[in-house]
Amino acid sequence: MSMDEILDLLPSRRRRSLSRQEFWTPRRKKLLEDIRRAIEAQERGEKIVVRTHVRDMTILPEMVGATVGVYNGSEFIEVEIKPQMIGHLLGEFSPSTKIVRHGAPGIGATRSSLYVPLK
Repeated sequence: MSMDEILDLLPSRRRRSLSRQEFWTPRRKKLLEDIRRAIEAQERGEKIVVRTHVRDMTILPEMVGATVGVYNGSEFIEVEIKPQMIGHLLGEFSPSTKIVRHGAPGIGATRSSLYVPLK
């Protein structure tokens, strides 16, 4: 698939950024080369996970089938790239924050919690 055909699949913001020369930084080029190597190894029967900090890399059709470990600030979350992910960013599939779920106030939390009936 040529780059022009790939660009037709993407939304306008991604199309514009991919067509610019500044998009292809050395880190992104290296990531794409590593993913190509991992896909070749996968065809031979090996399983290689490519670990990266590049969360703003657009997922391209040639990446489909690879497993990428995307850094979220504390750990690498493994993401298996599927065809539905084309055009999205790698960071979208590796959340960097957790959902906060507050419990009931405990003893000594605040003055107002003195009036909460304790179990």
